[in-house]
Amino acid sequence: MAVGTERFAFGQNWASFIERHFDEERVAITQAHLLKFLGRDSLEGSTFLDIGCGSGLHSLAAVKAGAKRVVSFDYDPMSVATTARLRLQAGEPAHWQVMHGSVLDPAFLATLGEFDIVYSWGVLHHTGDQWNAIRNAASRIGPGGAFYIALYTSDVFTGKHDAAFWLRIKKRYVDGGWLTKRSLELWYASWQLAAYARGGKNPISYVVNYRASRGMSYYHDVKDWVGGWPMEFSSVDEVKRFGAEALGLQLANIATGEANSEYLFTRAAETAVPADPVTAYLERCRAEWQALDLVLTDQQRFELAEALAGMVNPGQALNTVGR
Repeated sequence: MAVGTERFAFGQNWASFIERHFDEERVAITQAHLLKFLGRDSLEGSTFLDIGCGSGLHSLAAVKAGAKRVVSFDYDPMSVATTARLRLQAGEPAHWQVMHGSVLDPAFLATLGEFDIVYSWGVLHHTGDQWNAIRNAASRIGPGGAFYIALYTSDVFTGKHDAAFWLRIKKRYVDGGWLTKRSLELWYASWQLAAYARGGKNPISYVVNYRASRGMSYYHDVKDWVGGWPMEFSSVDEVKRFGAEALGLQLANIATGEANSEYLFTRAAETAVPADPVTAYLERCRAEWQALDLVLTDQQRFELAEALAGMVNPGQALNTVGR
């Protein structure tokens, strides 16, 4: 999708969340959610990559869960600073590294190495290039590793308030001034809580106990939902198919029914990320050239060079030279 210069202030929102709401109970709630979905009692002996670390809360949860190495990075400098602040409060653990970087930068990602757990909750759909972001993130999964992501799903948004409707609201938010932003936040919160009341739920209890799900804050999540731009939706089937067919991953766990669907993919110990068709073709050509060079005479090399000069497809040239 095309992305303009206007973006939601994700880092500012997360900095405010930590400033106002951080406590050890939220860390414990976040840690419990993380471990439950992964199906683990701890992260002892595992390496953990947090892509789009935001508030830093999930990275801290991974540290407390026993991960032997945690790397956190974010595109937003304020998110990097907020995560670094949590690391400082935690005593600056030597095995926790906080960095500035983008999941859309393959060169940066290559410097990080591979991890047992690659984690990105509610982030990759905000990059402006969701599928490329997912592919790049998956490239950091080590053999036998896990890929835990959460993405906004189009499946639960139907009728009048479909995915296209919410994209218009988000764009209006980021393009608007202070009054527009506050009005949209109030409108959404009122609309959502009224819907809960009509469904027989207690909206006040919902807000008060909001932290119980993942340790988050209701108001900061309202801002993130209404204003989160850039933004892309995807269906559950699209994500499952992409994971299996494009990335060669197996689906190990899934949670649906909410705005964000959670996915846990795993990579077999011997499986590498499938190359795109162009890369795969070039790799085959390279192997053929190397094998051919071992048996060619000087005269045949000269003939091959002559043939290549007039051909677009290097595979054609191979057929002109006797082996």
